Amino acid sequence: MRSVGTVLALVVLATVVATFARRWRIPAPSLLVVAGLAVALLPGTPEIEISPELIGLVVLPPLLYASAEELSWRELRMVWKPVGILSIGLVLASAAAVGFVASVVTPLSWQMAFVLGAVLASTDPVAVTALGRRLALPPKVQVLVQAESLFNDATSLVLFRVAVSVAVASAAAGWGAAGGEFLVLAGGGTLIGAAVAGVVALIRRRTEDPVLETVISLVTPYAAYVLAEAAHTSGVTSVVVAGVVLGGRGEKLTNARIRLQLHAVYGTVVFLLESVVFSLIGLALPAQVRALSDGDRTWPLYALAVAATLIAVRLLWLVPLSAVVQRKGGIQRMNWRLPVVLTWAGTRGVVPLAAALSIPVTKRGGDALTERPLVLVLTTSVVVVTLVVQGFTLAPVVRRSGIALEPDHTEREEAAARCSLAGAGMKRLEELSELEAVPEVVLDRLRRGLSARLADARERLADSNGHGSPTESADLVYRQLRRDLIAVEAAELQRLYDAHTISDTTRRRLQRSLDLEEARLADA
Repeated sequence: MRSVGTVLALVVLATVVATFARRWRIPAPSLLVVAGLAVALLPGTPEIEISPELIGLVVLPPLLYASAEELSWRELRMVWKPVGILSIGLVLASAAAVGFVASVVTPLSWQMAFVLGAVLASTDPVAVTALGRRLALPPKVQVLVQAESLFNDATSLVLFRVAVSVAVASAAAGWGAAGGEFLVLAGGGTLIGAAVAGVVALIRRRTEDPVLETVISLVTPYAAYVLAEAAHTSGVTSVVVAGVVLGGRGEKLTNARIRLQLHAVYGTVVFLLESVVFSLIGLALPAQVRALSDGDRTWPLYALAVAATLIAVRLLWLVPLSAVVQRKGGIQRMNWRLPVVLTWAGTRGVVPLAAALSIPVTKRGGDALTERPLVLVLTTSVVVVTLVVQGFTLAPVVRRSGIALEPDHTEREEAAARCSLAGAGMKRLEELSELEAVPEVVLDRLRRGLSARLADARERLADSNGHGSPTESADLVYRQLRRDLIAVEAAELQRLYDAHTISDTTRRRLQRSLDLEEARLADA
């Protein structure tokens, strides 16, 4: 009962803190970590022990799936080369640099320093998505940062397994076998994730039960993760692939009412899980520090050295990569602000913590792995440093860089798209009017509604402060024709997106607006 009460108290704390974070417009993960640390330092607070199974099996799959669903397949195809370079090359470079620095400045042996480097080598998709959700980054930059964090798991997992085998079994590092294992992890996870997405798509096309659709969507990430792990491949890669495939086809699998319900349910699940897991990171650190030996009391300096190494290596890797990409794009003068933003967005979070917790307690011969507590403390403290320091300062860095999209730009893009949608609806109305198959009074009502929407959109183009939405009636013929017009507008919306006229963010926002109107028509 005490554990149940602790979990409930944690949920309440996390929810309150996350709510205030949204109201104060500061990153919720950063504030949640600080709140967790503050609560853990209060007298009488019970020690929180996090199991790797809790994070790996319960928390990670839905959070990864939700992050992958937000990825734009179109933008992802445009940045796959730099994503591949970062997901493999930068992970290897970060692991080597951290391993070297840790072996020099900390009491860790080179084997355990290598384990620490492998644990912290990759950026974390949960943290990156949570921090970047409210930033007005250009679509390509947002997709690059998010895709890198989602697809670098296979590389870091192979490194971690090799490092642990060296530290625990005192075995030689078999890099040839590691290359084959990487192909198995990444390739197997990709195949299983695609297969799960295909099966789920077939099922969702054949059901219109909102409850069943919700259950299927909640089970999908767990099915992809468990099946991949059972096949000894990458569960994270499997979940990510399933999320990317299904996220890009959501409008074709369900109707408007179900999409709205899934959006609400997943929004609640993601909010609760993110709130709890980031609070746990802060709560766990003091107990981990108390488990250290007296010789490891200078761990804060070690953690700062490791965090600085990760930032420096990332910047040194991104500067030449950004220069090459910009040169190929026809930009002659190097923009130094872009690699700075990409560097500062590379935070660590839940995935490294889960990996560190899975380090065995004993060696192959039964002796205790005495350096494990220090690795765990350094991992958690580096996660805290990146979430707090980079998290609180990421928004100002993006604003000062000048690459953030201005609110007026997003408003103009959305207003122009609304004009196109209303124009497509008006064109369809004229076709119906020529057929004389619909009462003129109904056509007039529909025409007035579309005219109001068109006028509102044009007003937004002229002045970004305009707001308004038409009121729909409940007449049967009107509802049927309005649904027809919504289908026309949805087709026009997809055409604008396919023609690269609007971003994926605008497409999703307008599709949700159409879904809301269609759901209101069904309820009338």
